[in-house]
Amino acid sequence: MAQPGGSVAPYPSAPGGYGDPSQAPPPGFNMGYNQGPPPVMYQPGPMGPGPVPGPEYGGPPGGISPAPAMAPAAVAVGVPPGLEYLTQIDQILIHQKVELLEAFIGFETNNQYEIKNSLGQKIYKAKEKNDCCTRNCCGSLRSFDMKIKDNTDREVIRLIRPLRCVSCWCPCCLQEMEVQAPPGTTVGYIKQDWHPFVPRFSIQGENKETVMKLEGPCFACNCCGDVNFELKAKDSDKSIGRISKQWSGLLKEVFTDTDNFGIQFPLDLDVKMKAVLMGACFLIDFMFFEKVGEANQRSTVFS
Repeated sequence: MAQPGGSVAPYPSAPGGYGDPSQAPPPGFNMGYNQGPPPVMYQPGPMGPGPVPGPEYGGPPGGISPAPAMAPAAVAVGVPPGLEYLTQIDQILIHQKVELLEAFIGFETNNQYEIKNSLGQKIYKAKEKNDCCTRNCCGSLRSFDMKIKDNTDREVIRLIRPLRCVSCWCPCCLQEMEVQAPPGTTVGYIKQDWHPFVPRFSIQGENKETVMKLEGPCFACNCCGDVNFELKAKDSDKSIGRISKQWSGLLKEVFTDTDNFGIQFPLDLDVKMKAVLMGACFLIDFMFFEKVGEANQRSTVFS
């Protein structure tokens, strides 16, 4: 506007250039930007001629299967290839996939599992390798090889279970499992310890030295609740983790043998022992919660 003297006042501005440095910036503008920790890296998908498209916005969570991975420079020495991500987590979720043929006609098929982190992201997949005769004749006692693969379809862990009896009165032939990571390199064993009432296991290293103990309840049946197998140090009764059989709901528990498990362990536990605990979870599933045809699941060390 024109002033009384006929002159036009200049546009008001703070000395020193545009804007007033003493004033705060507008909301949403971060003057002290701090980059913070690097974003979570995801396990790469299969290599192809071009970039792999990401998930569509608003898509179903079940279709997302990334697995965070460490940068190559941060990988610790001695970590088996494919197990780098296990160094960053202290719990794992294992979900058995529903087999329609098995659910409807009772024909036993190879068990398949999805292994996820606490956010529900798939980090591994596991599949039993067995023949039809062994599955349907030997039932839950059957021997098998189980392959655990990452999201790039690379086999990172192999579980080997020989055929063993179930009688608690025969301590010379108890259950056991060998864990290899990568396949061909043994990193540990799971061996059942003799006890007349309580399921007990030794978590062993590659030289068959006992590292930890695993102890379950006398009656391993999840009647509307979880069943916990406590993980303990070799010379202590203090729990440092657990393997939990989680209640899946009445319909699934009665009509199928699909199981959900959770594994908790110390964050700084040797990654090889974390892989062995995964094997222990599968062994517990077959021993106590596998159901073949019309046969009931095994609930104690006697049956």
